[in-house]
Amino acid sequence: MKNRIFSVAAIMLAFASTSFAQSTAYGTTTAVLVTPISISKTTDMHFGTVAASAIAGTVVLDYANGRTATGGASLPAGSTTQTTAVFAVVGEGTSGFAITIPSAPITLTGSVSGTMTVGTFVCDAGATSALVAGAKTLKVKATLNVPANTVAGTYEHAALDGTGLFVTVNYN
Repeated sequence: MKNRIFSVAAIMLAFASTSFAQSTAYGTTTAVLVTPISISKTTDMHFGTVAASAIAGTVVLDYANGRTATGGASLPAGSTTQTTAVFAVVGEGTSGFAITIPSAPITLTGSVSGTMTVGTFVCDAGATSALVAGAKTLKVKATLNVPANTVAGTYEHAALDGTGLFVTVNYN
């Protein structure tokens, strides 16, 4: 009987010792939320006053609000002020972000008749940039294509329909 009790005790002790071979560790789970990135327009793009002729031409707007004309387009003296498009980006610290600008030309419709296109959009920061103390200013330049014999008037495309001069930013 003593042998039986001893055998049962030995078996129970064997099972008990294997349960002590297990070990558990616990880790911490963390998430860091950043300030959402946002962009707002500071200044609209405006090519100023342009004169058309019987020859097609272009007007190139630069980052410093300057412009140059080629072909049959000319820049009359005393014309309205031209402005490069400017956008303000706000977000988290020094986070990097991607920039998307139009890759296809947009069409400007005349107040009287006719159309012109704006294309070759270029952002001064390129396709990616980084915030500085949570902010960054982006400038976008482009080329206005003036067809031959364009009718005088105001030509415009408001980007209210999701097309036109849009700039999108996303954290990298």
